[in-house]
Amino acid sequence: MGADHTRPAPSAPPRVRRILVATVVPLFVATLIAALVLWPWNAPDPATGTDAPRYHGTVTRVVTEPCPPAPETPEGSPDAPQGPCGTVTVRVQDGPDAGQQVETPVPVGPGAPTVAVDDEIILVELTDPADPTASTYNIAEHQRGKPLVWLVALFAAAIVAFGRWRGLAALGGLAASFAILLTFVLPGISAGNPPLLVAVVGAALIMFVVLYLTHGVTAQTSVAVLGTLGSLVLTGVLGTIATAATHLTGFGSEDATTLSMYQADVDLHGLLLAGIIIGSLGVLDDVTVTQAATVTELAHANPGLSRTQLYRAATRVGRAHIASTVNTIVLAYAGASLPVLLLLTADSRAVTQLLTSEFLAQEIVRSAVATLGLIAAVPLTTALAALVTTAGRRGGDATDRAATAPAPTPRPATERSEALEALSGPRGDTPSAAPAGWPDGHRSTDTAW
Repeated sequence: MGADHTRPAPSAPPRVRRILVATVVPLFVATLIAALVLWPWNAPDPATGTDAPRYHGTVTRVVTEPCPPAPETPEGSPDAPQGPCGTVTVRVQDGPDAGQQVETPVPVGPGAPTVAVDDEIILVELTDPADPTASTYNIAEHQRGKPLVWLVALFAAAIVAFGRWRGLAALGGLAASFAILLTFVLPGISAGNPPLLVAVVGAALIMFVVLYLTHGVTAQTSVAVLGTLGSLVLTGVLGTIATAATHLTGFGSEDATTLSMYQADVDLHGLLLAGIIIGSLGVLDDVTVTQAATVTELAHANPGLSRTQLYRAATRVGRAHIASTVNTIVLAYAGASLPVLLLLTADSRAVTQLLTSEFLAQEIVRSAVATLGLIAAVPLTTALAALVTTAGRRGGDATDRAATAPAPTPRPATERSEALEALSGPRGDTPSAAPAGWPDGHRSTDTAW
């Protein structure tokens, strides 16, 4: 049977683990205290009773017919009827009219759903302002609950099947991220707290929970946590400087303008910075965890690598990772804003004016600041990982000094020949006695050397 050459992964010595604990635990406690201080304890409850009641229904019949002409409205004008007219019969599934058949007009207009028999849809009950006792139903949209449930189930099954317990932990981390966003970050910003501060604290809280839950409480994970936290702070500083230098107001999108009408006290400039922080967190986690794992695996594969060699080798991996991630960031922002980008291409303004407009300028700032934070994460995390991985070696930096020391100069061929002759006598002769320490009968010849 062959020998097992598998080496255990190098672990940090107790002294290094104590240092990591003394560094990470106070940061985690400070994050918890900041989250408690900024927690939206007195956040206003969402308005209730202002939206029209919505009920589930199933389409049982669709009757379409051409729309009658409207003489008072010119053909093709925005107010002219568009699309087919007719009625849709729907069986109501819940609400006061559950089990009854109701008729609704065929949905028309931009974004109106196209319905067919057996489609499950959402009904909106509209009350006549002149007669509160009279109400009608309109089709709002399709029910998407079942397809989404099946898609999420497939998503979770694939992650658990491939990642096993690690995949299950990743799903737990994903659930924790959404919980923190929905219970702390979004309500905190809505309550009027500084968006940048809320985003940094929320991102740090997500980072602690997700990284340790997914990757375990190890020295490698602690290195990734420190690298991520340092990069997040740097990203926030760079984002503040960049948005101030470019005079961004946060009103670069229609969504931001609409939000300002509903919640006038929300700081849209801070909200822009908060979006940069939250958007950078996921990619930062990827980079820092990868760099810490790369250093650990390199040290496992070759324990003789020095601290400098580990850093250089892992940094080369990080460069390749960053080169592909930069494109990912830009394409992610472009994909999320594709309708607006298409709208801008039809603009008659010059390209330079489009690029410096509020909307495109803030997207450029998002991409640039996030990329700078990622670039800083690679050397920071790699250096910490190399330091922790090699800290347990005897002699401190002796390995590094040995790796960088000049190689011994080989002896000239003439000196080697003289040494051989001293041992074996003239070429071709047999020594009368073997040198001390050689087995009996050993014959030293030039071929043996």
